[in-house]
Amino acid sequence: MDEPEAEDEDFAVTVDADLAGGRLDAVLAKALPAFSRNRIKDLILAGAAAINGQTAREPKTKVKLGDALLLSAPPAEDATPEPEDIPLDILEEDEDIIVIDKPAGMVVHPAPGSTHGTLVNALLFHCKGSLPGINGVKRPGIVHRLDKDTSGVMVAAKTDAAMAHLAAQFADHGRNGPLHRAYTAFVWGAMQQARGTVDAPLGRDPANRLKQSVRRDGREAITHYAVEARYGGEGWDITKLRCELETGRTHQIRVHLAHIGHPVVADPLYASGYATKSRRLPEPLRQIVDGLGRQALHAAELGFEHPTSGEEMGFEAPLPPDLAALEDALAPFDKGVVRR
Repeated sequence: MDEPEAEDEDFAVTVDADLAGGRLDAVLAKALPAFSRNRIKDLILAGAAAINGQTAREPKTKVKLGDALLLSAPPAEDATPEPEDIPLDILEEDEDIIVIDKPAGMVVHPAPGSTHGTLVNALLFHCKGSLPGINGVKRPGIVHRLDKDTSGVMVAAKTDAAMAHLAAQFADHGRNGPLHRAYTAFVWGAMQQARGTVDAPLGRDPANRLKQSVRRDGREAITHYAVEARYGGEGWDITKLRCELETGRTHQIRVHLAHIGHPVVADPLYASGYATKSRRLPEPLRQIVDGLGRQALHAAELGFEHPTSGEEMGFEAPLPPDLAALEDALAPFDKGVVRR
């Protein structure tokens, strides 16, 4: 979810009609202008490129329409993002912080292939020059992050002091302070246990560089969950969960829930094997699930200590329209809410 930046960064490219049929090195060079073609060739030869999750070591490999390419490399040199007038759903703002409800589909910070329309671009415009230099030019004010297709509440810092204070809270993961993060997830299957904890270390999946997986040599990752509602009908079940993070790894909730056999509904990476489940859903529920186009995961709550006043603050982001429609469509099939 909101893991500190790794040494290497993944740059994803989907092959469109203009790129189809080209060599892997040429296509990546065209799609990722921050890297020279020679640099890309060296990275491919070193095993840092993948096509549809499979390592590709031959620069001249031809790519096809729709192929998912991934290049894992040190981030490009920082380039100053441009301010952009993008509307923000602001939950709170003062001289030190800004709290927003991020929509699904918005990338948090610029990267090759996503240089515009990001949260950073929007914050730079909204904050009128107060952010540059805070946490570097590529991620000014960004304390944590959400996946592109995960919606919900986020906080950004507007001063260096606020950045340091908030970063310390996120690094501590709420073990010794008021920081807490709660997510709403709709998952496949009837989860019988009312509450539980997934304690399983995570690392990059060696078979698919787009994914994370549970690994014995991975980094500590702990997710707590509680059932909020169960829904079901003939041949299908969906459970609504509240998930709280004790650590913050990339894709943590998505990987952990898939690991215990309950992947997040419509998750394109970790629930691909459950695509046929939607065929058993009644209309209009099936249409809503098939139309989500993103994992049914939402950052619903964020609490932290204000970096200047010391006040404990808490914020909630209601379900966005797509997940609210999902919940409404599930309501007639409610099997009972679990009261905590």
